[in-house]
Amino acid sequence: MFRQTAFGIALSTLVLASELTTASFPLHTATKKQIHQPLSISSHQVASTTSFKTTALEKSVFEQINRYRVSQGLTKLTLNANITKQARIHSQNMANGKVPFSHQGFERRVTAIPLIYNSAAENVAFNQGYSNPASEAVTGWIKSPGHLENIKGKYNLTGIGVAANKKGEVYLTQIFLYTR
Repeated sequence: MFRQTAFGIALSTLVLASELTTASFPLHTATKKQIHQPLSISSHQVASTTSFKTTALEKSVFEQINRYRVSQGLTKLTLNANITKQARIHSQNMANGKVPFSHQGFERRVTAIPLIYNSAAENVAFNQGYSNPASEAVTGWIKSPGHLENIKGKYNLTGIGVAANKKGEVYLTQIFLYTR
């Protein structure tokens, strides 16, 4: 959606995608794969700046997702540095144009995490022009049945990676894992 502001015309978009993979324990091989189609959402809220503190956005996503899970009677997720590392790499690769906005390489990302897991899932979001990209992504994920399935899923660990580029595009990746 385009919106006329004092600074000119700004584009506000939110695009979401999620992937769910259930893996055999302990080999990390996918037995089920479900991809949810990207969802575009527009808003009237426009960012006044394109510089974001990505670690603050990661923390915000983590806190918002855990608040939502608790409100639904679910246990909080534990943030894991190894998972976060893989989520950050994916967000940075999307922001830098090395890979398209997608789940390309999802299985490679989760098998690179030095943990034995039973299942894994991923939500990704892209947005531009929002003053709070983390909240926009979380709100969009919660409104989308496929993304919500991942958020409410039987997972105990998570990692979040956020990257922004010079165009003001913000890419967010959240990986969910269930370990014993």
